Amino acid sequence: MPSNISQTRAANQAIHLPVEREISSIPRGDAESNWEYPSPQQMYNAMLRKGYDDTPQDAVESMVAVHNFLNEGAWAEIVEWERRFSRGLGYGWLACRLGEEGSMTGAGMLASQDAVPRPRLLRFEGRPSDITPKARILQMLGQVYPSKFGGEPPFDRHDWYVQREIAPGQPREVRYVIDYYSGPPEPTGEPVFYLDVRPAVDRPTAAAERLLRWGGDVWYRASGTSVREQALR
Repeated sequence: MPSNISQTRAANQAIHLPVEREISSIPRGDAESNWEYPSPQQMYNAMLRKGYDDTPQDAVESMVAVHNFLNEGAWAEIVEWERRFSRGLGYGWLACRLGEEGSMTGAGMLASQDAVPRPRLLRFEGRPSDITPKARILQMLGQVYPSKFGGEPPFDRHDWYVQREIAPGQPREVRYVIDYYSGPPEPTGEPVFYLDVRPAVDRPTAAAERLLRWGGDVWYRASGTSVREQALR
């Protein structure tokens, strides 16, 4: 997303890389526009600047496509968190008590009760060498229960700083943590990725949001609500 990366062809570059940039669906916090993704040429120059001199030039366009796809997925997860909790924990529980599936099904109904201010991305930070506490705990559990928690650690970590409007003219900065995981490829050979997106626990309400979302889904399934709803269909 940075715009200050050079679009100039690198000295060792053997093939042409496009310089066109794709506009994301992610609103900027500092302007009435959306963030732009880097062009393949910018991506290649950024990789060289970080010391990745062995980056296959013919794979850069695919890398950009995956990069953009994952960012769009991460933003969709953040928007869902904001839909539930930007208006407070009470409203968040009304959504979370329906369980994950029920809450997503009722998204339009809940959103129509009140307009949800659109969140905006203020800035972001890549921290691939800083493993999150949750990822560290999962790795430890994987050593004890490999059949349930075993797996590779995240290959990347981002922190995204989002502007949440808790009331008209009252913005609040909310930090989200994103762990990026890779899974076994599809039978067709296509890569598989998983994202773990959640509010960073640097304020009490963030811990409550995570507890309500997890606990709401557990309650929905454990109370038999999902079974009763299926029986009525």
